[in-house]
Amino acid sequence: MRETPQQPVGTRLLSQAVKIRWTWGQSAGKASMMDNALEQDQEEPSETLRSITGGMKLEAQWVVGFVDGEGCFYVGVNQHPGMSNGFQVLPEFTVVQHERDVQLLYALKNFFGCGVVRQNHGDRMAYRVRSLEHLLKRIVPFFEKHPLKSKKRVDFIRFRRILLMMERNEHLTMEGIEKIRRIASQMNTARER
Repeated sequence: MRETPQQPVGTRLLSQAVKIRWTWGQSAGKASMMDNALEQDQEEPSETLRSITGGMKLEAQWVVGFVDGEGCFYVGVNQHPGMSNGFQVLPEFTVVQHERDVQLLYALKNFFGCGVVRQNHGDRMAYRVRSLEHLLKRIVPFFEKHPLKSKKRVDFIRFRRILLMMERNEHLTMEGIEKIRRIASQMNTARER
């Protein structure tokens, strides 16, 4: 008899939730139609999402405090030969938690109405927003209206500055890349990029 490998509890819950949430038990070929239907109706979360988040209704100030403690605004600048100037700029808003608290990440995803929850490393899960449009239209306006209280606010201001540069296509020039690299190098304890 072949033994089935055991998945961690959070991963099992996540994979079951994804199947029920996105395909409602339908074949993968029908998932894209379901995705569109679900995106149109984001007012009321599905039963599965409610069970994962425990029906959590997050308040703005709780989100601010949680992100102050657990969030990260990051911008990577990587060499990429396929890009016109040889570099790719990758902005990301991330919150990481142990898999036992994955419901908090799904509650954040529901709160902002964008992003993904994925396994990060080992038993860690991450809520990530990488879409420039979502970052500019959902994440930035929220933290402008509800400012962070810690030194992370400085990282957010630098992050927003880079996103606005990208919106103006400044990241497509070498001068813009160098400016973005300088700003990004001052974020998150000034790690070298």
